Amino acid sequence: QVQLVESGGGLVQPGGSLRLSCAASGSIFSLNAMGWYRQAPGKQRELVAVMWRSDWTTYADAVKGRFTISRDYAKNTVYLQMNDLKLQDTAVYYCDAKNVVVGTTTYADLWGQGTQVTVSS
Repeated sequence: QVQLVESGGGLVQPGGSLRLSCAASGSIFSLNAMGWYRQAPGKQRELVAVMWRSDWTTYADAVKGRFTISRDYAKNTVYLQMNDLKLQDTAVYYCDAKNVVVGTTTYADLWGQGTQVTVSS
């Protein structure tokens, strides 16, 4: 039973901070990357941040300087520290694990259920 479990979403005022967590659990032999995507109402899902095993990171331009991604490789857990949140950051945030090897099967992408982040005054 392989799954990604997300936590940390909620309601926050503009300028506030949240930290999202996502743990991949189950009989996972390996995975190549973990990251975060988000989808706002009426908008396509977009990349927020991804960290590969080499620690190479990719950030969306909209979050550079405000969001920081980190990983605990031993626990297959990824975090997203979100600072100086803006109204435009309101979205459902989805955890993503890439190239997940389970037995003889490799999943290109394994997704969490999503966690709501709402930035409002």
